[in-house]
Amino acid sequence: MSSPAFDLDGATEALARADRVVAGALSQIVTRGGVDENQSVAYDVAHCASALAAARACLDYATRGAVEGELVGLFLAHCLCDLATRVSGRETLWGVGPEWFAPFDSVVTAYRQPSRQAALAETAGPRHLGEEFDMVAETFRRFALERVRPHSEAVHRKNSDVPEEIIEGLAELGGFGLSIPEEFGGFATGGESEYVGMVVATEELAWGSLGVGGSLITRPEILARALLSGGTPEQRSKWLPPLASGATLCAIAVTEPDYGSDVAGVTTSATRTVGGWLISGAKTWCTFAARAQVLVVLARTDPDRSVAHRGLSLFLVEKPRGEGHGFLLRQDASAAGRGTADGRLEARAIDTIGYRGMHSYELSFENWFVPDDALVGGEAGLGRGFYYQMAGFENGRLQTAARAVGVMQAAYDAALEYARSRRVFGDAIVNYELTRIKLATMAAVIQCSRQFSLQVARLLGRGEGTLEASMAKAYACRAAEWVTREAMQIHGGMGYAEEYAVSRYFVDARVLSIFEGADETLCLKVIARRLVADASD
Repeated sequence: MSSPAFDLDGATEALARADRVVAGALSQIVTRGGVDENQSVAYDVAHCASALAAARACLDYATRGAVEGELVGLFLAHCLCDLATRVSGRETLWGVGPEWFAPFDSVVTAYRQPSRQAALAETAGPRHLGEEFDMVAETFRRFALERVRPHSEAVHRKNSDVPEEIIEGLAELGGFGLSIPEEFGGFATGGESEYVGMVVATEELAWGSLGVGGSLITRPEILARALLSGGTPEQRSKWLPPLASGATLCAIAVTEPDYGSDVAGVTTSATRTVGGWLISGAKTWCTFAARAQVLVVLARTDPDRSVAHRGLSLFLVEKPRGEGHGFLLRQDASAAGRGTADGRLEARAIDTIGYRGMHSYELSFENWFVPDDALVGGEAGLGRGFYYQMAGFENGRLQTAARAVGVMQAAYDAALEYARSRRVFGDAIVNYELTRIKLATMAAVIQCSRQFSLQVARLLGRGEGTLEASMAKAYACRAAEWVTREAMQIHGGMGYAEEYAVSRYFVDARVLSIFEGADETLCLKVIARRLVADASD
């Protein structure tokens, strides 16, 4: 690269100044009544803080080579411009003066030169994973290429099930046990790198297909973390080994028709009965429910709604493995000695515009009996379900960020290949400046989202990084919408044709900001509130 070397000191200072802008906005939010009274600014602050955290996570990466420095510099300029857009017209609400952006001019001007940006169009930059995780990436990329991608388009078009051979093949690779400790048959050895393999593998599987490959290991990861957080020794011994081997598939039943990210409002009830509990209520967006052999159900065990999330418990509901777009199961209560109220569990698949293959379901529980040992944590787990679930969701949010990176990388690869082959007005469109700047910005966003996810994985491995996991999810998932949109646009009219995979990447990416914590709720209830609380300490 002929551009000047990456200015680490200048980038560090720019990030420090940007942090002070965010801090000023947080102070204004506190003064003006808190997050709920300032939702629009708080939402913008959460996204800006997440983008800046991603840029900060990439500073070390930027020093590893010329390309790395250019990608991070472009990303930093991109983040600062986004900050400027969000502050513009709301300077008072952010607590800044009219010349607040002047200190950022030099960084932004340097990296927004069209010729400098365009030079990055055809390089995504090295990942610097290290030998061990390079091997993980190579292994799962080959699986995604040879086993996932051949089925991805047909599954999407026909809205059919994930082929059994993919599940079996992923189990053979050990994909279901990446975050399960070795003592339970998994591959996690503890320490800082415990989550890195999961992030690397998830990205590659999502590169193959979000619905057919990228999300298969999410649910066992969530259940495993919940069990490791609060499960009894017997529950861990019973469930973790078959989860790690892929012998048991699971689904997560938390969301309800009237309560999505606001899980404190859950109304599905679990009532004590002889030898166990009777579960009644409705759940929705329960992905993979038909194929799963165990449902992780969050239910209210304390009928006093005023205790909110403290009245929720987590249950493991066993069921037979099924296929297709729905199922109906019955329990004979009289035969089991539980009176006359028969149990009923019914599921209906929800048709979606993308993210097909695993299917999401509406579930209806009517007096569905589960034994005492189905309560996660046993008696000590009563009222602790929300906390066990959140322990799993922290990992799920990081994994969702990795899924977003995989989808973005697939879209970038497709756009670059098409731009090289498509000729317009006598030249390949990859040679046009506008196309090149689009590709360069995509490459910078993808690489910095990746590096941020890897850093968060290391933080979680040290028992830290809860806030950062939410930030990585918030940033990468919104970024995936833009990247896939631009990749589709580079394809022109063919991007709108289903015969090109980029149209699938676009509709798949749209779900990323919705599941594992809807973007608005994640930003306001998790990120912004945590930032305000930290700023008030």
